[in-house]
Amino acid sequence: MQDNDRADVVLVIGPKTQGFTAIGIFLFFGAIMASLAATTLLWRGAALDRLWALNPTAYRQLAPLGSIVGILFLVLGVALTTAAIGWFRRRLWGWKLTVGIIATQVLGDVVNCLRGDLLRGGTGVIIAGALLLFLLQSRVRATFA
Repeated sequence: MQDNDRADVVLVIGPKTQGFTAIGIFLFFGAIMASLAATTLLWRGAALDRLWALNPTAYRQLAPLGSIVGILFLVLGVALTTAAIGWFRRRLWGWKLTVGIIATQVLGDVVNCLRGDLLRGGTGVIIAGALLLFLLQSRVRATFA
């Protein structure tokens, strides 16, 4: 590789930051959690069902919907994994998918606020909104080819 080729690679990849790495880890973590939720909703009675003790309200709301919601969580897990891979490879589609996922989360949190769940919805709007603002910064966007 010639020196000017190496400079092109550095320009495309850009500097690694803690925020950049944190977003990628966050995406993979979300994928794992969504996949666990899918597994417990699609195949009930497994040892993993005990994980719902962490959020019994969500389980009471999701369990009656069973396999339909389980499949949706599985799709979410695939989308988050795909976004994480694109994110770490600094692909434009990875950035767009990540922005879309986080924007959807912000929208969902706004809906929660409108439904009266101000604490959870408001907290979500603040956190997901901050993530979205980070993603939309020109210096973050510029690191994606």
